[in-house]
Amino acid sequence: MFVATKDKVLQTTTTGALPRPSWYTENLRGQPLSVGFSRHAYREQHLDCLAANIAMQHKAGIDILVDGDCRLDDDWAGRSWVSYPLERLDGIGRGQLEVQPAGFLSADRGPGDIMWEVIETRLTPHVTGPIGASRLELDRAYKAMAGMTDKPCKIGSASAQILTMMVKNDHYQDRAELLFALSDVANQEYHAMADAGAPLIQIEEPEVHQTIHDPNAPFTPEVWVEAFNREVRGLRQRTEVWAHACWGSPAGQRVLHADATYERSLPYYDQLDVDVVCMEGASNNCAEVPLYGRMISKDKKIAVGILNHRTLQVERPEEVAGMIRTCLKHIEPERLILTSDCGFGRQAMSRIQAFYKMVSLVRGANIVRKELGLEEVYIPACDPRLSMVPVADQ
Repeated sequence: MFVATKDKVLQTTTTGALPRPSWYTENLRGQPLSVGFSRHAYREQHLDCLAANIAMQHKAGIDILVDGDCRLDDDWAGRSWVSYPLERLDGIGRGQLEVQPAGFLSADRGPGDIMWEVIETRLTPHVTGPIGASRLELDRAYKAMAGMTDKPCKIGSASAQILTMMVKNDHYQDRAELLFALSDVANQEYHAMADAGAPLIQIEEPEVHQTIHDPNAPFTPEVWVEAFNREVRGLRQRTEVWAHACWGSPAGQRVLHADATYERSLPYYDQLDVDVVCMEGASNNCAEVPLYGRMISKDKKIAVGILNHRTLQVERPEEVAGMIRTCLKHIEPERLILTSDCGFGRQAMSRIQAFYKMVSLVRGANIVRKELGLEEVYIPACDPRLSMVPVADQ
């Protein structure tokens, strides 16, 4: 059910993660968010970070705001993206160091490679019993943000599918049982967000595109689709549901090599019970956008990455406008959402680069909006009246 994007054209947003301020030194370390909010230092820093993230997006003119994942701990290369949910699920033990299988990720990614150092931080939790209660409290994360802005707020979370891939199963005889159990628990968390009034929910990294290239994948694409639809069961009747699928972001790195493609996975993404499918675009200059427009059904919107989270160079507005024009050759304006390939956080870039990438996204979108006869979005960052340095008359 379209809520945040209903009757909207060329809306702008980002994927979710934003760079963490240097002064945000508090962490939850496995505690529920509600416990953190009961502690003076954590509550103050979390809410101040949230306010700063919102102000930055307002100044850039972004339409749909993200919380920046500010509930996540300041762990190496974004480890907390997966450890946050795994540390808050009954039936999953503490993470521990594991021997990595030969050829993990790829044969050339061993010690001395940046992705190996990322792997070294991924302490593997073991499933020690049946998956039980969860304490993710995503509804509290939404409520903390929603009262600070009148714009739509987007909260995202790692899917049950990515969590299944990040643990060692010592309990379930059938690994599919684990996948479905995690899907059911995640579904409860999302419905709590819908109860709180969240206008949209983003589930991150269905595993079809990551595993369809792997002959040793643990599940067929059909099982991944079944599990994902179980994870989002009943949500589209209550809120807008997004599925984000990218090629990785730890320390700004691509997890799979550059020859990986979405093409084989798109028929399965079209079967997901979601309103919006989010795919990378900037990383390959929108080369696969024709596939998105042709292979994703008209009842879904498509959020295309126009900003590259793996480069520190800020895209020029004209470059952004060019990519948007490419997208519009294959995707109707009312179906197109403009976003980033993935998040800007997880030690990928600085706050100033993330901010100006967002400004460029809206500036580029305004170029195309003007060409289409649409109303341009006001960008406070571009208003010469608000510049702290005098601007000469043109």
